Amino acid sequence: MTFKLRLASLFDDPNCLLSGRNRYQFLVTLLVNIATFSHGLGVGWMSPVMRDLQTAESPLDFTVLVHEISWIGSLVGIGSVIGNILAGTLQDRIGRKMVMFGIAIPYTIFWCLIYFVQSVEYLYVGRLMAGMTGGACYVVLPTFISEIADTHVRGRLGSMILLSVNTGVLTGYIVSTSVSYFTAPPFIIALPICYFISNFLFPETPHHLIRKGKLAAAEKSFRFYKNIKRGDSKASEFEELKFALNNAQVQSDLSFNYRDFITKPALKAYASAFTLLICNQFSGSFCVTTYLSDIFAASHTTLDVGMCTIIIGVLQIVGNYVTTLLCDKYGRRILMLISTSGAAVCLATFGCFTYFAGSHDLSVVGWLPLVILSCYVFLCNIGMVGCLFVVLVELFPAKIRSAAVSTFVVILSSTVFLTLKIFPICMAVWGISVTMWCCSVITFSGFLYFSLYLEETRGKSLLEA
Repeated sequence: MTFKLRLASLFDDPNCLLSGRNRYQFLVTLLVNIATFSHGLGVGWMSPVMRDLQTAESPLDFTVLVHEISWIGSLVGIGSVIGNILAGTLQDRIGRKMVMFGIAIPYTIFWCLIYFVQSVEYLYVGRLMAGMTGGACYVVLPTFISEIADTHVRGRLGSMILLSVNTGVLTGYIVSTSVSYFTAPPFIIALPICYFISNFLFPETPHHLIRKGKLAAAEKSFRFYKNIKRGDSKASEFEELKFALNNAQVQSDLSFNYRDFITKPALKAYASAFTLLICNQFSGSFCVTTYLSDIFAASHTTLDVGMCTIIIGVLQIVGNYVTTLLCDKYGRRILMLISTSGAAVCLATFGCFTYFAGSHDLSVVGWLPLVILSCYVFLCNIGMVGCLFVVLVELFPAKIRSAAVSTFVVILSSTVFLTLKIFPICMAVWGISVTMWCCSVITFSGFLYFSLYLEETRGKSLLEA
């Protein structure tokens, strides 16, 4: 009886994701993140594959050169830009859900091209399609989740985007090292199909429906996501939301102009968002995920590379899970400070180890690269990666939020392409040590900026100016 009472009290806690108020928001967030899980799976699966394509054990019957590998790795960034632009342009016109339906199409094409590959051009186009899926996800899903979630759980639900991506990355590492190249695609292609079907199980966001004047559908959607029954005393919340959105739209129509983009809060938000994006990419977080097998091969580690990649994948998930627990409790700012400072130290330490390992026998501590990169990945994922989209949405004033977030996500995708393209070149020209030291300096610079200027956005209403 005591256990039942404790369980009942847990579900009555408004902060519990499975409470009556939050459970549909949580369950729908899980369903839509099938897309991000699938995207992460593709990223993780390609990392060991790209290493194998350069060896005599390549599963393909044609040669893949080093410069072609750099294009295979980086074209996901160009695809991401295309996905950003398409999703950002269409989500306010045709709705969040219609864009989310479309996400399944390029991802299905990706795995078809991977399976029926005849030349390196198939891999180029496939990675471009995979990038389009990821780019669209990173635009529409943060918007969708922020509009269905209550303020006190929005951070946790929003951070599940990166948690799902990293779970997919880990799964991709395991599948790629355990199953042959042509065995995986026929099974993985079931994921976009399941995702497409699951989108029929929940409605469009009430925010979008209100803006389109579909008030009856908007109220039904609001009741669904807040789990409010008709006649409930909390039903007045919908009227409050409708009034706030309509008032914001009227104010926007009356006063929205270019000056809204150059106000002091807007300029401060640009600086913080730009610094966040630079830290996110030039810290090497996504490069490490993509080229993880190559990094371990160059690190002088004495451990099995395949085992190391799987351990790193686990740490990515742990870091993101910690974010879901802490970002609403302690705030975004403290996590960003811990993340950037800790990652900078880890990168500098990793660079020092590889530098001395090149001229000294450090095999007795050959496990150290794994420990350092594990700490680095964990620290990246509790802030710079895990809180990225939550903070990005919350930084901007309401009037310019949609345009600003879309623009910065496009910039993010462009830097993904840039960093993925230059990272292997930097490793070849400068060496892994200097490359890691450069990443460390950039990350520590981000820490200094955040400690001085980053504002706390926890609990901030999305209707605030």
